[in-house]
Amino acid sequence: MGTRRQAREMALQVLYQMDLNRMAPDRAFELACECFELPTEPRTFAKILVDGVWAHQKDIDRHLAAASQHWRLDRMSPVDRNILRIALYEMLYRDDIPPRVSINEAIELAKRFGSQDSGAFINGVLDKIYHDNPAFSAQNETEAGKL
Repeated sequence: MGTRRQAREMALQVLYQMDLNRMAPDRAFELACECFELPTEPRTFAKILVDGVWAHQKDIDRHLAAASQHWRLDRMSPVDRNILRIALYEMLYRDDIPPRVSINEAIELAKRFGSQDSGAFINGVLDKIYHDNPAFSAQNETEAGKL
């Protein structure tokens, strides 16, 4: 498993902890590192993801609420909700990660940690955001031109 995938898994564990226990990011990250004996190498990127989701959560959740019709955020499973937050943070705020990579990584996380339907649900929500967001429209055209 790659370092970034491990980091995403770590970030998911921390965000899940924060979500359920109303815990501050630093404390949740510290606990996750202690309890799960997380490898050292992916911790830096995991911390970036956790801090980024925390800093932009209102904006991220606004995008998720708009894209997930018939599913309020508080009705989503905490696992799915936080996988979506990680992916959307990467898509909106990380220029070094192609959105399609973020979507694919989110689907893989969902297959591993979510329910049987999580992968399809997450794919649907992120794909809608990807195709409906004007910021990604130019990228869609650029990618189509390369084919």
